[in-house]
Amino acid sequence: MTAPDRADAAAGRLRPRRSCLAVPGSNPRFLEKAQGLPADQVFLDLEDACAPLAKEDARHTIVKALNEGDWTGKTRVVRVNDWTTHWTYRDVITVVEGAGPNLDCIMLPKVQDAEAIVALDLLLTQIEKTMGFEIGRIGIEAQIENAKGLVNVDEIAGASPRLETIVFGPADFMASINMKSLVVGEQPPGYPADAYHYILMRILMAARMHDLQAIDGPYLQIRNVDGFREVAGRAAALGYDGKWVLHPGQVEAANEVFSPSQEDYDHAELILDAYDYCTSAEGGMKGSAMLGDEMIDEASRKMALVVAGKGRAAGMSRTSTFQPPEA
Repeated sequence: MTAPDRADAAAGRLRPRRSCLAVPGSNPRFLEKAQGLPADQVFLDLEDACAPLAKEDARHTIVKALNEGDWTGKTRVVRVNDWTTHWTYRDVITVVEGAGPNLDCIMLPKVQDAEAIVALDLLLTQIEKTMGFEIGRIGIEAQIENAKGLVNVDEIAGASPRLETIVFGPADFMASINMKSLVVGEQPPGYPADAYHYILMRILMAARMHDLQAIDGPYLQIRNVDGFREVAGRAAALGYDGKWVLHPGQVEAANEVFSPSQEDYDHAELILDAYDYCTSAEGGMKGSAMLGDEMIDEASRKMALVVAGKGRAAGMSRTSTFQPPEA
């Protein structure tokens, strides 16, 4: 796939993922409840949220939920087990053959190298060909959960045109590097700065290099919504697209944190309108112009596109209108 083709494919996969709700695949009640929550994405989990003895039945429970449930407005994802287990191939085959048309992505945990993504891509392609599904429609989300995965994240991000997101998995990652903390998402005691900054930025750079989304992992203190907002706010400030949520109470907070404020959204749309006007024949074909007391140019337009795009994806409406300056 050429660079332009890849860019086109990536553009078609930029789904809203402000809130990515984890739901145990073995719990029909939770699967039903998740359908009514305002999460952008729901991922039905066959990995950590499923006990080993429950995994086989959970595959079929997930297929039934995907085929019979109402997931309107949500990105539908299934997290399978990682390739080091004996469950992975059967997770993928059962779920994709059984519910492929009602599935958007497969999430692969504990990705350590590009070969893990290539193998999943190949298996998905074989299933799609066998079942007569559209080839390449089902995306992949890659979860980075240890030091090896982070070191190889550039190659992982470029491993397949199916890739849509790179996801940070903090709990396993903290264990893999012997971080001195038992509270997932919180700063380890004794370190005066942000211990996750390098990890988050490293993942973000790899994702953006390949036009992918970057998603922050969970905050396990599910009753502490203020703490969730603080941690989510740090990821959002860096440019992350969303965060995992483990409880209905975190969904609204994630949607708010990863959406622009009304003021920022309106301002971004005004910048785009003003730039379009000033570069037009009517506006004098200028490369820069003034919007109030602010000078705007092509760089301003690119920054505004990011904010406006997030606002539009969140369904926001403008409360201001651009007025061309009087001659």
